Amino acid sequence: MIGRIAGRLEYRAADHVLIDVRGVGYVVYVSDRVLAQLPGSGEAVALYTELLVREDILQLFGFPTLVEKEWHRLLLTVQGIGAKASLAILGALGADGLSRAIALADWSAVARAKGVGPKTAQRVVNELKDKAPSIMAMGAQPAAMRGDDAAAVIEDAPAEVAAPKRSAPRKKDEGNAAAQAEALSALGNLGYGLSEAAGAVAEAAHETPDADTAGLIRAALRKLAPKER
Repeated sequence: MIGRIAGRLEYRAADHVLIDVRGVGYVVYVSDRVLAQLPGSGEAVALYTELLVREDILQLFGFPTLVEKEWHRLLLTVQGIGAKASLAILGALGADGLSRAIALADWSAVARAKGVGPKTAQRVVNELKDKAPSIMAMGAQPAAMRGDDAAAVIEDAPAEVAAPKRSAPRKKDEGNAAAQAEALSALGNLGYGLSEAAGAVAEAAHETPDADTAGLIRAALRKLAPKER
């Protein structure tokens, strides 16, 4: 499995780029948003990748962060969403925009992606609303942990990714405080005000003191959801 490509950008096309890694050229398909963010030809570039394997084809899809890659993997679990549709959604919304759309059940935002109709967009929101908090929690972690430094590589960086160092286990109280801080950060990224987000997270933490970040986000989102009349 090829999980990351780091090398020199040789050329870009309408939907893919060619990255030279020590003399081997890799064709990597990317979204419009990622394509616009990449450096010029001849410059260093790094992308996290997902390999699509079928009987008749092998394709690499590239993402600037691990969070966006995980969103892609999650989108592929939705019926009717293939690799191209996933790239279209991420290209239209980005990782944060998709998080916000699913948290707010805003399927119309998902439907703005090219080739994604209203029914498919509703299916994305409905099927991912309970799975999304785990990825939202990734987005709330420090940059070094979520892989946001993927593009910050030297010209001849190796393609392999070094395994992150394991931190010492946190005490229960410290872990819960960290989970609350990460959940609050994630809700802030989704556009919620500090006061309402803090109240929802605190209430969720009180009710489920052993919840991890994803669990707190999920519980807080339920509290922040509009109440039916």
